[in-house]
Amino acid sequence: MTEYLKAYMSRTKQRLSDCSSGAQLEEILAEHMDKIQFMQHERIVHFLVTMLFALVLAVFILGLLLTENAALLILVTIILVLLAFYIKHYYFLENTVQEMYRVYDEMLEKRRFFAQKEELP
Repeated sequence: MTEYLKAYMSRTKQRLSDCSSGAQLEEILAEHMDKIQFMQHERIVHFLVTMLFALVLAVFILGLLLTENAALLILVTIILVLLAFYIKHYYFLENTVQEMYRVYDEMLEKRRFFAQKEELP
């Protein structure tokens, strides 16, 4: 997902800078809106999974503190490592979606530019 998003954002920024007509821009804008919706969904799913892992980690830490079972220490370590990777990925998704919003704003600005250009005699 990380490489896919990086490639998509790079390609979209290039297409936006090369865009020379309102029709091209509308096509880019429609595709970008779809991608934003997909990534918002992906972000929500990863947020829920991350919170679930955090809750499970808290339960196992509590169990470790109450029972002092060495097997729980292994489970806590595994869950902690998985949680760290989920947080890292969620952080990437969050920042990328925010970047997508900024690119969307640029698209709207370019749309206004094309609209003004067409109004001139």
